[in-house]
Amino acid sequence: MKFAIALLACAAALEAKTFYLTVAGLGGEPEYESRFIGWAKDLESTEKAGGIEGKVIALYGPAATKDNIKAAFRQIGSEATRNDALVFVLIGHGTWDGYDYKFNLPGSDITSFEISNLLDTFPGKALIVNTTSASGASLNQMEKPNRVIITATKSGTERNATVFARYWVEALRDPTADTDKNEVITALEAYRYAQQKTAQFYDSQKRIATEHPMMNDAGKGEGVRDPNPQKGEGRLAATFGLVRFGSAQKAAQNPAKQALLKRKQELEEQIDKLKYQKAAMDTTEYRRQLTALLTDLARVQADIDK
Repeated sequence: MKFAIALLACAAALEAKTFYLTVAGLGGEPEYESRFIGWAKDLESTEKAGGIEGKVIALYGPAATKDNIKAAFRQIGSEATRNDALVFVLIGHGTWDGYDYKFNLPGSDITSFEISNLLDTFPGKALIVNTTSASGASLNQMEKPNRVIITATKSGTERNATVFARYWVEALRDPTADTDKNEVITALEAYRYAQQKTAQFYDSQKRIATEHPMMNDAGKGEGVRDPNPQKGEGRLAATFGLVRFGSAQKAAQNPAKQALLKRKQELEEQIDKLKYQKAAMDTTEYRRQLTALLTDLARVQADIDK
């Protein structure tokens, strides 16, 4: 069975085009703004070097508007066929008012109902990775056959900023995420990697976890935390190829770049730790340390982008 799934994953990655659309929404604070844009850029470069035929679109900063998202879907829809795939990743903050989920953007926010309507315009299979706070509230509203829905939180009541996006990006760059060793990282493999890394993050920080990733690719029902393809959970995700390793990934495997990526992760973790110490710190000292970390992060990001 595992061998068959591996073959299907290769076929999914090689036989059709994949359209990648990543949107980094409002940060609200400098550290979040820098972090969200950085993750979007990392994901953009990883997908471009991922060895799978397709098109990569990334919207961040002032470009991350509802109108531009709609325009991107129109562009993709005009080119895509029923054999193609879509990977739509949302990075940033989300809110839930007890009725509807909203993804926070410059200008007007976009709701999960609006997102679902846009997804309906895509003719092939789709993977939606909603890494925002309160993202769990969007899962049932967007589920549909031939879609994989992944959320960083289990419900709309998990409202704190999330770290799941960081590890989703890392999953597409870390060969250890390729658990079946077929040189294709699938949506299921990336989900499991990011889920485990997220849990480890809270354990290492000795904090109660405020995000619990979920997946649904059955098109109905509730999401699950630990999908099992043998039980019909994660079967579509297991055949949804995202990136390939080998010659197409030489840039991402460059030792100099790897060192920079490691340094970036260390800085982001230091910023996280500092943020949770803010209440007990002198305001001036907090700002001094935060400015220094953000400056270092910007320099590392600039070197990564070269």
